[in-house]
Amino acid sequence: MTVTLAKETTGPPPVSPVSPVSPAERARRSRRRARIVALLFVFPALLLLGALVVYPVLFSVGRSFFDASGTRFVGGDNYTEMFRDPATLKAVRNTAIWVVVAPTLLTGLGLVLAVLVEKVRWATAFKLLLFMPMAVSFLAAGIIFRLAYDDDPSKGVLNAAVVGVHDAFKGTSAYPTARARDGHGLTAEPDGSYRTSGSVPPGSSVEFGMVGVAPDSLPGDARSAYAAAGRKAAPDEANGVVYLDFTPGGGGQQGKVDRRESGLPKMRVDAVGDDGRTVASTTTASDGSFHFSGLKSGSYTVKLPGSNFAQPYQGISWLGPALVTPAIIGAYLWIWTGFAMVLIGAGLSTLPRDALEAARMDGANEWQIFLRITVPLLAPVLTVVFVTLVINVMKVFDLVYIIAPGPVQEDATVHATQMWLVSFGGGNNQGLGSALGVLLLLVIPAMVFNVRRFRRSQR
Repeated sequence: MTVTLAKETTGPPPVSPVSPVSPAERARRSRRRARIVALLFVFPALLLLGALVVYPVLFSVGRSFFDASGTRFVGGDNYTEMFRDPATLKAVRNTAIWVVVAPTLLTGLGLVLAVLVEKVRWATAFKLLLFMPMAVSFLAAGIIFRLAYDDDPSKGVLNAAVVGVHDAFKGTSAYPTARARDGHGLTAEPDGSYRTSGSVPPGSSVEFGMVGVAPDSLPGDARSAYAAAGRKAAPDEANGVVYLDFTPGGGGQQGKVDRRESGLPKMRVDAVGDDGRTVASTTTASDGSFHFSGLKSGSYTVKLPGSNFAQPYQGISWLGPALVTPAIIGAYLWIWTGFAMVLIGAGLSTLPRDALEAARMDGANEWQIFLRITVPLLAPVLTVVFVTLVINVMKVFDLVYIIAPGPVQEDATVHATQMWLVSFGGGNNQGLGSALGVLLLLVIPAMVFNVRRFRRSQR
């Protein structure tokens, strides 16, 4: 029998061949690692976004279905109440006015200014000047315009300008506080004028004693009325004197012109006939004297018209119920016009100049170029600016809250201020306030549209 012994071998076991990794698999692994790294970098931002934006939005939506205390579920009652409340309806109406007017005016102003700035020498300085209000906070801007819109012309710069222009063309009364002394032959009329109690035939003299005027507020050319009071009238005329029936330092006799009593110059005096028509008019001299000559026989009434005693023009009530919203929109325009101008100017700088030059060579004027070439080419930029301003306008709060005085706060209220007032400004109904806040989510479609438009313009 033969035995065969196998030879013992030593060494490592055989290794099976490793299949190579395909390029597609390596690309997938690389993209997966890139996504993981990107997610790690974005995670802190996503965490903050969720804590500061997503969670408050979801909480507000849920809170809007509960009552003021937050303990009882009321369903859609807050939304129903929101559209039944007159103050909320007024806020929605004012917000609609803001959304329509402010972005339209700002886009138009920005377009016009961007085109005009290209044609001025100091374009950069002009842009900087118009953009500077963007550096002012809404709080500071609100305080500035609250003072500018003040009703008192000595404080409000706008009313000071309006009163100055008005007085330059129409003048103003020199004696707004003057009144006739009671029981001395003068009768007050409903229109604020004064007339003689009896008739005044030609050849007569009358004296109008007035009070209520401070001696130190008399015109600088006012002189003593004592000499004028003694003049006699000719047969075909009537004369008299208008004087301040007050003797400085005391003394004197009421209803009579004393030596130290001053005339009232530049006061209009009318002679009125029996038929009620004014037959003659004149103005008092520096000593308060006046006269009507060439009067026909008959009886007349001498009258001091109410315009002599009219209160001075106080300007426009910018912050009254009728104008408070336009006034606040004006302040908003002051702040944001530079923003619109700079953005539209950036788009304007990218326009193909050869198209503009070709239009000029074809005989088009600047107005035609603006309407038919510049505006259509700038349409994407104008849309982005307009939608951005719509989003901003729907959130406006600071200017309305600061500029509008307390009595007209309700007339100027917008959605954001109404939400704050209902929730924290005295209403203490955070359920209804949350329902109002949910309405602000209407800006989301505008934001989505703006983002898509921006992406298309980038392509």
